Amino acid sequence: MQHLLHKSQFDAVLGTRSVLSKTARSEHFFAHRLQITPEHAVLFPAAIASEAFVGVMSAKRFAKRAVTRNLIKRQIYAITAEFPLAPAAYAVRLKAPFVKEQFKSASSDALKRAVRAELLALLEPFRLSA
Repeated sequence: MQHLLHKSQFDAVLGTRSVLSKTARSEHFFAHRLQITPEHAVLFPAAIASEAFVGVMSAKRFAKRAVTRNLIKRQIYAITAEFPLAPAAYAVRLKAPFVKEQFKSASSDALKRAVRAELLALLEPFRLSA
């Protein structure tokens, strides 16, 4: 798994509305997928095009504390590293805040479990079939 690093890579994944793109949504997240084609060779190197590229967007407006944003990013990267995703470019973005009253600590185990469970369900359609 490679990380999306450049704005142009995120723009390609988020801005494409075609047969090659697919989205999934859950209560707190959106997942965007772009099937990598030869026309994307400039953005995604051909040497590693058989791998999944994953990028994370967790906005400050939905997770005020850096601890929470980092927890979400770590959970996404951990799941995608152990989860066999089909070779493509993925962008997972936070779209809604988690309820503060339910998760008082910014990095509680309950929040980790909730994020992980929601992400596993969200990424299921993109799973590489065995």
